[in-house]
Amino acid sequence: MPQIQHSVITCPNCQGHEILEIPEGSPHHLYRCPSCSTILKPKSGDCCIFCSFGSLDCSSSEQNLAA
Repeated sequence: MPQIQHSVITCPNCQGHEILEIPEGSPHHLYRCPSCSTILKPKSGDCCIFCSFGSLDCSSSEQNLAA
């Protein structure tokens, strides 16, 4: 049974944050900050918002490092 992971997404615009469940196999490519409504997109070279703005990278990054 896969373990559910959570990451704290921090907005670079207002420093607002939210805890989100990291979905398995379907990374988030867009995120709207609940505090300031800024739309966050992954930084160049990152696959999703978790890799760019989260306290934990998404699981696909960990799998890519293990390969």
